Order: sequence, then structure tokens, then C-alpha cells
Amino acid sequence: MTLIAERPGVVGHPDEPEHEHGPTGIMKWITSTDHKVIGKSYLITSLVFFCMAGIMAIMMRTQLVSPDNTIVSQHTYNELFTMHGSLMLYLFAGPFAFGGVANYLVPLQVGAPDMAFPRLNALSYWLYLGGGVTMIAGFLTVGGAADFGWVAYAPLSDAVNSPGAGPDMWIVALLLTGFSAIFTGVNIVTTVFYLRAPGMTMFRVPIFTWNMVVTGILILLAFPVLTAALVMLWADRHLGTHIYSVAGGGVPVLWQNLFWFFGHPEVYILALPYFGMVTEVLPVFSRKPVFGYRGMVFATIAIGALSTSVWAHHMFTTGVVLLPFFSLMSYLIAVPTGIKFFNWIGTMWRGSLKFDTPMLFAVGFLIVFLFGGVTGIFLASPPIDFATHDTYFVVAHFHEVLFGSAVFGGFSGLYYWYPKMFGRMLRESLGKASFWFMFVGFWVTFMPQYLLGLHGMPRRIAEYSASTGWTTLNRVSTAGSYLLFIAVAIMVVNAYVSWRRPIQAPANPWDGHTLEWATSSPPPHHNFYRLPPIRSERPLWDFNHPEHTVRKYEEQRHGAVPAVAPAGAAPAGVAAGPSDGGDAR
Repeated sequence: MTLIAERPGVVGHPDEPEHEHGPTGIMKWITSTDHKVIGKSYLITSLVFFCMAGIMAIMMRTQLVSPDNTIVSQHTYNELFTMHGSLMLYLFAGPFAFGGVANYLVPLQVGAPDMAFPRLNALSYWLYLGGGVTMIAGFLTVGGAADFGWVAYAPLSDAVNSPGAGPDMWIVALLLTGFSAIFTGVNIVTTVFYLRAPGMTMFRVPIFTWNMVVTGILILLAFPVLTAALVMLWADRHLGTHIYSVAGGGVPVLWQNLFWFFGHPEVYILALPYFGMVTEVLPVFSRKPVFGYRGMVFATIAIGALSTSVWAHHMFTTGVVLLPFFSLMSYLIAVPTGIKFFNWIGTMWRGSLKFDTPMLFAVGFLIVFLFGGVTGIFLASPPIDFATHDTYFVVAHFHEVLFGSAVFGGFSGLYYWYPKMFGRMLRESLGKASFWFMFVGFWVTFMPQYLLGLHGMPRRIAEYSASTGWTTLNRVSTAGSYLLFIAVAIMVVNAYVSWRRPIQAPANPWDGHTLEWATSSPPPHHNFYRLPPIRSERPLWDFNHPEHTVRKYEEQRHGAVPAVAPAGAAPAGVAAGPSDGGDAR
């Protein structure tokens, strides 16, 4: 429902000092249903999984630095790339965004005191943590962890080709994390639809929250399909069914259809939250409103709708899909993404740009994701896909799209909202050093992989012969991966320095536009003591800069646009807030 009434100025007890609610210390982290504590738990846990997956990537790149290398065996290499992909996709990129950042920010951005279902929110985190530990514990089993790739194609994933407890633990882990994601999707959608503050109509909701609504709906569409596919795979492995087995009358390619029907919406489940993060960062550091706010919203909805119709472009070489239709749909989904790029550029155009660390990562995202998207258009053409399928060209494209969004976009959001979440400022010098190591390291790592793919190097091989001519490009790519490792290490040092020698963060260090900056850093238990009037998509900017709002009001009053009251002038009965829009302590 859409609310239009104004909220009274005072929320709760504006002059009452904040007190701890409930347990403190470790018990607070274990038992809390506060969305902010749960969000930080997701963030920390997902970043740990990110670092683990990064170490696996370094091991793989080190194995490939020389021909006929023997640092790890083929079996160990298979385990490494399976678990690297699984941790990055299932345990980092998604949970970091919709479990961590969205959990923390969505209630704040819509003016709500918490998520709609706090206990379900806590259950979601513990299911996620349990699934992650279960997946990693596969390394401790006799046969080792799952080694059939993060896509688990049948019949490679059946009990004959992948025996042992490790693959079973991988299946159980995905079931647990899948339910975690479904519960989080329910919570996000319900919170936005039913707990928005008065005045926060849907077309005043921040773009990040809009993206999370679409992401939540996609989660509810896609994850049940993956859950059903995993249950059937488990039945094949343990109950004697033959759903994916030709010998028993099953169809192995059914797994690919089910997995990719989940998998391609999943690409946008992973990307859309980071689109939203970048859309929040760019206007703040451009000192402008978002260019084409409604266009961004409709482009997000279009991406969500089209994402369910392109899954089979992963299956061009199977011979069982209609190539013209899925090729056309893959081209078509680039259109709303292109609209977003024009809007991002329009937001920065003639703005007063300030290149702090969040802005650097946001611009890095634009460059990296654009290049990955262009190579995605190449792969939407069946002839090119036939030539490059299962080569390092696809590996490079995939990492440009997902590393570009989840890491560059995610770190942009992390540096931007870290002061709000933890009440401390990260060091700008270390943040910029981390960005440049990551930006240079990214291109040095993945550009050679495009060339390796065009020269015919298949992915998922642990050894290659010197006669192939792939050695130099592999060494350059490995050197780039070490630069990425240094970039992440600098970020860890930055967080440690911030924790040991804190610089207190003000309520609104970036002069942000949206409601999360209208409260203290970090926010109190119930989020707000008072809220500014909400009369546009950037209410805090209106409140803090009434001169701009009055000028806009005068232009509307003398033009053709229907007038609204100036946001800087609160109506009768609305208490004025502090000058920075923060709490009244």
C-alpha cells in the first residue's frame, strides 16, 4: 500500500540517551533479532568466505603458472575450483548483498524500526552459517569436498561418478542456504511493502531498496527451483531413483534446465543489489540527484522480468534449446542494463565529482561491468558461443561480470556505509591503495584469460603442455591474482587500523541523501529518534539543504509542474530535527 500522510517529527523519546537492549557481548551476536546485528553477522561471515575462496583461487593460479606443474593433483584442483565457485557465488556474493547490506539498510532506508519478521531473520542467518560450515566441512571427509564443479552437472554429480560424503554435504549446504535466501526474500519484500514510513511512497523509495524488492521477488521465483533440483539429485544418489540417469529412463539435461532456470535469475539476484549500491554512491559523490529515477526503477523491473527467459543461453551447445529465441532474449536483456548505464553517466555528467574511496570503486564497477557486459553480448551469439564454450574466454567474461559487480560494487557500498554500520571511518589512503591494486590486478588477471580462451585453453584443467604456447599468458594472469591478493590484504589492514585506532564517524559523513543518514552512526536499537519530512526520493538532502528545496518549489509554483510544499519547511506540529538530520541525543 502507498502511504501519503506525514510522519510526526518525534519518534520515540528524542532526548532519551540510548541504552543497550538485551544481552551484550557474544550473547548479543548469538541471540539478537536486531536487523543491524544480523546484517553485520552476514557481512563478516560472507567476507570470511570471500577470503577463503580467494586463497583457493591463488592456489589454482599458482598451479597454472608453469606447464606440467604438480603443486596440486587434478582431483585437488577439481575440489578447489568447485569450492571456489561455490563459496564466491552461494556464500559470498549473494549473502553479502541481500543478507548483509540489505538486512542492515532496507529498514533504515524506508524508515522502519526493524525487519518485518525479526525471528525469521535470525533463523535465516543461522541457516546460512550452518550451510556454509557444512560445505567447507566437506574437505574433512575421506573422499574430500565436492569436485564436480559449482554447477554440479549430471551425471558427473551422481553417486557413481562422485561418491562420498563431500558431495552430499555440498547438496545439504545449498539446501540450507537456499532456505535462508528464501526467508530473507520474504522479509525484504514484506518490510518494504508494509513498514514504510508515512510519506515514503514507492516512488520515493531509494533505488537500492527498489533493487532489493526486485531481487527478493526473483529469489522467491528461482530458489525453489534449485531446491527441487537438489532434492531430486539427492534422491538419485540415495533413494534409487533415475531422474537424471539415462540408464533408468531419466534425462541428464533436465538438471541443466532446472539449474540454469535458477542460475540466470541468480546472476541478476547477485548483480541487482550491487547496481543499487552504486546508484546510491554516484549521486552523493556527484552532488546531484539520480538522473532518471523512474527510468532506473523501470529498468530494474524489466531486468527482473527478462531474467527468467534467458537461462538456456548457457545450453547452446546441448542441441536441445531453441537458439534464435534465447539468443534474442539475451540481446534484449542488455537494453535495460544499457539504460542504467546512461543514467549512471547522466548522474555524473556536469556534477561536482569527489573521488573518495566509495566513488573510486563505483567508477571501477562501471568500467569493469561494461566490458564484461559487452563480451556477454558476444556470447549471446550462438556461433561465437560454440567457438568459446568451456574455454577461458567464458571464465574471463564470468569474472568480469560477477567480480565487477560483487567486488567493485560491493566494496563501493562497504566503504560508503561502513561509517554508518560501525561508527568509525576507514582510512582514505589505505582505501585508495586497495582500489588501485584491485583495479590494476583485475585487468592483469583476466585480460590474458580472454586471449587464452581464444587460443583454445579449456577451463578446469590442472596441467597444460609447454608446446601449447599458453605459458606466458598464464604467468601474467597469475601475477595479476597476486595483486588482487595484496588489494584484499590492504583492505583487511584498513579495517584493523580503523578498529584499533578509531576515528569517530559523524551521522552523515558524506552528506548523503537518504534516511539511513538521518540517524546516528551506528543507529540506536530502534533506528530513529526522529525523521525528516519525506517529500522526495532524497528526503535528508531536502531537510539539510532547504535553500535548494525552496528554489525548486518556486520553480514548480511558477511552472507547469504541480507544486509541493518546500521540504525544508516542516508543517505545523513537526518538530525540527538537528542540523545534520541525525538523532537528538
